[in-house]
Amino acid sequence: MKRFLRHLAPRTLRGRLSLVALTTAALLMTVLTVAFNTVLDRHLQHQADAELRSRADAVATTVDTSGPRARVLETVNDRLLDANVWIYTGTRLLEKPPSTAADSTLTEAAARLAVRGDGVCTTVAAGHPRSVRLCARSMAGSHSTATVVTALDLAPYRNSAAVVLLGSLILDSVMLACTYALTRLAVGRALRPVRTMTDQATEWSAVGSDQRFGAAHHPAELARLGSSLDSLLDRIRTVLRHERQLTGELSHELRTPLTRIIIELDWWRARPRSAAETRATHEVIAEAAQAMRTICDTLLDDAREGAHTTATAPGATAVVPVLYRLVDRLGTPERVEAVVDATVPELAAGVRPALLERIVSPLLTNAVRYARSKVTVSARPVPGGVRISVTDDGPGVPEAFVGDLFQPGRRADPEDGHDGAGLGLPLARRLARAVGGEVSHDPAYTSGARFLTDLPAG
Repeated sequence: MKRFLRHLAPRTLRGRLSLVALTTAALLMTVLTVAFNTVLDRHLQHQADAELRSRADAVATTVDTSGPRARVLETVNDRLLDANVWIYTGTRLLEKPPSTAADSTLTEAAARLAVRGDGVCTTVAAGHPRSVRLCARSMAGSHSTATVVTALDLAPYRNSAAVVLLGSLILDSVMLACTYALTRLAVGRALRPVRTMTDQATEWSAVGSDQRFGAAHHPAELARLGSSLDSLLDRIRTVLRHERQLTGELSHELRTPLTRIIIELDWWRARPRSAAETRATHEVIAEAAQAMRTICDTLLDDAREGAHTTATAPGATAVVPVLYRLVDRLGTPERVEAVVDATVPELAAGVRPALLERIVSPLLTNAVRYARSKVTVSARPVPGGVRISVTDDGPGVPEAFVGDLFQPGRRADPEDGHDGAGLGLPLARRLARAVGGEVSHDPAYTSGARFLTDLPAG
């Protein structure tokens, strides 16, 4: 049953609100109609009783109770007064309507009322659908008493009540139809801004637009809705930005191992190779593929916010071996020398090895790219952590570009002949901050460029 009712319920908010308004109006009109017709029935009955008492008073002037026996006086036009009138003295019938039999239902009801006394009224069914109202009036004289019972056909009153009831039902139907139509119209107009805002939010979320609804010039309810939609759009824009950032970072980080694989394959295909050379090529390709897998795992973990938990888990990574491994893997040009300067060989950082590689690798790549002859990677302990510095003797960072150094996609000179995408430094800083560290540029170093990486101690 519940499923059936749920299936019948309107699917739109406009329809549901209209149905609620229609149901409420129907209940209210039903109560008002019943109350109005009940009051009307009572009023019509009181009018009938007043009419009967007036007639009884008129008839009472024709009854003489001054003697030992009550008697009915003959008057002009007494036939009008005698219509639907019974006169009793005690239980003895003195006079009745000419058209009514002595054993009829009305005569028997009049006799019962005469016994009950003054001011008593009752309604008698005199054949469907006819009803008759009877009232008794007692008169007491010095030596005798009499009771006058008058009757009144209620058909005109009942017809009036039926007409009023029918009119009430017709009026109720018209009012309900108007209520439903006006409610749908009003709700539709009220929800029109909501539909517009929904369409705009859908369009803006698809393209990551900067447009927002704001709270000004809106009713309080729409202002709250606009604020909620603005927050949702901000989150969607953040997700889209992170998605683009992750795609760019993956392509940036995977470029180097892919280049190594392509170079090795081109070298291997250039001419027939010995088994030893082929085996060496396979090892290089396998190492590059493993590096790509590590890069993907590291960046995807960070994108899923797993890097925050995993990277800060208890454990330590020996810094110096990782630095040596990165320098050996760089493939520096012949003109550039890369060296590792570590005064504390057993220095440990509180991050995973793969994450440490992803933080330091962009700094080394940039240093080798711009160095004239030498790149130095040093590591030393600092209070509460480890500091890794990457120094080159290149031209350094232009002063005008220092503020945009860690902005994704920004390069100091896009026409410098290098294939960088401007994503390495932002990635290194973001990963370092994810584990409670920092990557920064040292502006005090003027003989080239120096980048500092601070990580928690292991």
